[in-house]
Amino acid sequence: MKAFALGRVIPLVEVSVADSAKQSFQGHDVTTSELPLRDACSRPLRDLRISVTDRCNFRCIYCMPKEVFGKDYAFLPRHELLSFEEIERVARVFVGLGVEKIRLTGGEPLLRKDLEHLVARLATLRTLRDADVDLTLTTNGSLLSREAQALRNAGMKRITVSLDAIDETVFQRMNGVGFSALVVQQGIDAALRAGFAPVKVNMVVKRGVNDSQILPIATHFRGTGVEVRFIEFMDVGTSNGWNTESVVPSSEIVRIIDARFPLIPTGRHKPSDTSVRLRYADGLGSIGVISSVSQPFCGDCTRLRLSADGQLFTCLFASHGLDIRMPMRTGDSDDVLCRLVAGLWRQRADRYSEQRGQMNAVCSSQKVEMSFIGG
Repeated sequence: MKAFALGRVIPLVEVSVADSAKQSFQGHDVTTSELPLRDACSRPLRDLRISVTDRCNFRCIYCMPKEVFGKDYAFLPRHELLSFEEIERVARVFVGLGVEKIRLTGGEPLLRKDLEHLVARLATLRTLRDADVDLTLTTNGSLLSREAQALRNAGMKRITVSLDAIDETVFQRMNGVGFSALVVQQGIDAALRAGFAPVKVNMVVKRGVNDSQILPIATHFRGTGVEVRFIEFMDVGTSNGWNTESVVPSSEIVRIIDARFPLIPTGRHKPSDTSVRLRYADGLGSIGVISSVSQPFCGDCTRLRLSADGQLFTCLFASHGLDIRMPMRTGDSDDVLCRLVAGLWRQRADRYSEQRGQMNAVCSSQKVEMSFIGG
């Protein structure tokens, strides 16, 4: 098992099903009456986020700053990545335990060759309520123009694109590689033409860097059918130089937009949604705000994350995960995988954002990087 600090791989305590950890997490069989599974805080397991690669062609300052993830950075070799067959197998186990939503992420997921083949596999899954799995993708949009139609044809229904600025100078500084905002916008247009509904745009807001782009982003997408979600700069990982002074609270973001385009709060669609939505009073769409720092929502979190090399993380701010690749590759049955996942979830008690800053909740300095398990 690996964790990351300052962009380098360091050893942590091994969480291996080959030894005592297997006994720790492998509890009794799961019965129908227990579904959906509940953790130690009574939160149900409903969402799985799957990182298909740890690589990205951007070096965004809040995720993979180029000072850390440079040309010589050692990414995972291909044989350590979960295969599409392994990802599908894990996903089937999760859906059998009550998961209803699967999000593919990275790194940049569109760097994974033939991703549409994985999408086609996952699109066949049916939930315990005999409905299609809610299958979605988060991408930086750099390759979306050429991939959008293939993803839609394979069964992907929704998509989220990261775009942190409309202004070219600001955006190129944010992504760290001089990539054009126009190309990302073209990818968003391609997703709309392909029939994705909805298409969402994520903007991570960092004070003094791109906060000047809040209103321009809102203005650009107002009335287009695209919902922008403004995200507070978070202390994920250890390499992005996070500090509270860099956080623009969602309340401030809302005030900036509301002063120009009056907003009406509509809340969350579901308690587990990360985004609180507000609609424009004139009916020209809506926005969302994700307030992990200023208004934590850990109490309603239903998400578990699978890294590209097969580790399960119970929190975006975790320091270690449970290796599920090893049991798959050494021949353990789906029943064993099911008990491992169930055992992990039942013991989950993560509430990092709600406890942030408390002396008794100081997190390990070796938090996993967001690029390793997705946002």
